Amino acid sequence: MDRISKYNVVHRYEKRSLLIAINCVAGLAIFFFGYDQGMMGSVNVSVDYAVNVMKFGHVKNVNEVVVDNSLLQGGITSVYYLGTLVGCMLGGWIGEKVGRIKVIALGSVWGIFGASLQTSAMNANWMICARLINGIGTGMLNVIVPVWATETASHMSRGQFVAIEFTLNIFGVVVAYWLGFGCSFADNGFSPFVWRFPIAFQIIPLIFLLIIVWFFPESPRWLVKVGREEEARYILGRLRGEGDDGLAEAEFNDIRNVAALEKKAGKINSYFHMFWDAMPRAIGGSSSGSLHIGRRVQLVIWLQILQEWIGIAGVTIYANDIFSQAGYSTFKARWLAGVNDIFYMFSTLIAVFTLDRLGRRKTLFWGSVVMGISMFLSGGLSKAAQQHPEQAAAYGAAAAAFTFVFTAGFGATWLTVPWLYPAEIFPLQCRAKGNAWGVVGWSIGNGWTVLLLPTMFSRIHEKTFYVFGACNALTIPVVWALYPESSQRTLEEMDLLFASDSIWNWDAEKTYARLREENPELVQAAARGQSVVSRSGDSELGLGGKRRTSRGPSLVPGGRKDSHSPDDADEKHSAHT
Repeated sequence: MDRISKYNVVHRYEKRSLLIAINCVAGLAIFFFGYDQGMMGSVNVSVDYAVNVMKFGHVKNVNEVVVDNSLLQGGITSVYYLGTLVGCMLGGWIGEKVGRIKVIALGSVWGIFGASLQTSAMNANWMICARLINGIGTGMLNVIVPVWATETASHMSRGQFVAIEFTLNIFGVVVAYWLGFGCSFADNGFSPFVWRFPIAFQIIPLIFLLIIVWFFPESPRWLVKVGREEEARYILGRLRGEGDDGLAEAEFNDIRNVAALEKKAGKINSYFHMFWDAMPRAIGGSSSGSLHIGRRVQLVIWLQILQEWIGIAGVTIYANDIFSQAGYSTFKARWLAGVNDIFYMFSTLIAVFTLDRLGRRKTLFWGSVVMGISMFLSGGLSKAAQQHPEQAAAYGAAAAAFTFVFTAGFGATWLTVPWLYPAEIFPLQCRAKGNAWGVVGWSIGNGWTVLLLPTMFSRIHEKTFYVFGACNALTIPVVWALYPESSQRTLEEMDLLFASDSIWNWDAEKTYARLREENPELVQAAARGQSVVSRSGDSELGLGGKRRTSRGPSLVPGGRKDSHSPDDADEKHSAHT
């Protein structure tokens, strides 16, 4: 308790007010993430940046940039995602050792340093190095902030709070775009201020985040993991309330006892073992046994890659090109892209009210249908506008409308779930590293698409929309077959959800239902004030206090039974069923 500063907000706020305060800080970090993504859309069309400094284009029609070297333009933009890949792995590793708060502060420092270097860049090589450094800081924040948010939120409202954070994420995109749009009028668009100021602006929220995060509580689940149980119990009591229902005590016991079981699977904690765990046992895989960590790693990587290939990277970064191909002038295309971002931001509010009600899978399904149809129609209408110039205005307006529909569908569905899912499904012992694998997928998907998109738009034009539409169609059977539902399930229940040896969702649900029936103490723990696991005498107990049988998977690597129960030091804290 002495480690919690007297200035920490946990002493002042409790329950929903404390959760709101935590998610405001998390939202500030996510706002920076959105701003950093949206910023390059306006920077890339700056005359001084593209022609004089980076030298990948020339000027046409007074102040319009024409890209000559799309590979260099795409490379400068995409190297940022190499940095996020490095940063997420580093942040996940550090986050397991020193906690969530310190990694948020470290990521802020990295981001400030990288943004400063970008602002002062004098050539392409300088900018490439600066964006790489900036990406490392963003990667740290991306991996740890969703984990911190989900580990403090209740399982009944995880989706709602994370969805609110991503509304702020798109607000960052909106601010970046319109700030860049406003700066573009400085000196008729020729001033270095046009691109240097928008890059420098991101330093402001990072400085504020660096200062304020020290006044917020650490994740109680991480505190349990490292043995600081008194602090964890106090913070959890403030988050859930200390009423007569015993919810805080029950959740604390569940966290502590599941953490004790998961420690037996310690060798799954390295990034190598987590990734290689998906391989056959004959070549060293399957080391996590019934935890199936490798399967979870593959699911979160590919969910993030799919998120980028359904089209959002192209619509966000290359919105000007999209509207230009639909037949609009340069100025009107930029104006429409900005309005589209505002529409995008408000659409994220839909997820706030639907994500926990519909669940993760149904949210992804309806989003894929809406976005897939929008992309096919947008591509066809853009082509029609080029083939029938006399009706270009009508076709162009229709194409722009379906681009708006696409971004609204994405904001309400696929924006949030691929970030929430990785922070939910991994065990406590490797949750930050597990979420890092999700950011790896996002970095690969984003870097891949951003690198290829300039070439795709210049070579296949509106057919790029058809590629996005096909990817949306592909996501439906993939999610249906492989991704179990995580909504309305506690973080401690996820080990049951992934206990099946089968990769198919229907088998995972059957196994989960069976284990839940065999272990009623687990699913009723919060309501009855009981623990997830118990120890009675010298008996070896599995989940929920039941003796392990051949039917119930073990949490010990390899599925083997372990002759020892959780540490004797923890025995006195166990709640007996």
